[in-house]
Amino acid sequence: MIRIDFRELLGAARRELGVTSALLVMALGATSFLAIAEDVSEGGTHRFDRSVLSALRVDGQPHQLVGPPWLHVAAVDITALGSITVLSLVILLAFALLASLRRWAEALLLAVGAGGGLLISQGLKRLFERERPDLAYRAVEAVNASFPSGHAMLSAVVFLTLGVLAARYADRRRVKVLAVVSAVLVSLLVGLSRVYLGVHWASDVLAGWSAGAAWAMACWLAAYVVQRRFRPPSASDAT
Repeated sequence: MIRIDFRELLGAARRELGVTSALLVMALGATSFLAIAEDVSEGGTHRFDRSVLSALRVDGQPHQLVGPPWLHVAAVDITALGSITVLSLVILLAFALLASLRRWAEALLLAVGAGGGLLISQGLKRLFERERPDLAYRAVEAVNASFPSGHAMLSAVVFLTLGVLAARYADRRRVKVLAVVSAVLVSLLVGLSRVYLGVHWASDVLAGWSAGAAWAMACWLAAYVVQRRFRPPSASDAT
């Protein structure tokens, strides 16, 4: 008589669902980035970018942001979460925690993902060399090229990776959902703050989110494949 282990089947289904979701996010992110990059190269986003930036400024005063003063301060605080300094500190602390738990594969995933994301971001900026919005619109200082947004891309890479890792080891479904939703929310807020503060065009941020999500999921999938291939056989596998 054949016994069906429904718990094992459910676990396998969940794993496959995660892989399918990661593949979908990676494909959508890469496709979206390519589409945005093509439009930017052809000048197709110019009107959209201008209209978004103008909507966030007082009419006729490009240096004056809409909204109350506390929102301006909050935007500056939030945008710092996507800076190289803050992200490096987050990565260092998370790497130290994972290393202390002997989670070397996860620590390597975080380091490779963040390092690769930085290289990709800088390479794309040099490739497109897009000018940032005029100085009159900028509420904070910014350097290098505009496309894609490095803050949006790197925050997506780092926080999505941390969110997925936290969800993987959480026991409760609500905790898994909270981890991923929190990572997405922080990434979205960082990107929105860049547009609000006038240092990026909206298309820069959309491209940064797309590329960051695609790269984060690509790294996760690569780690998943390597772990599945080289993991020691379990007792259930031997029977």
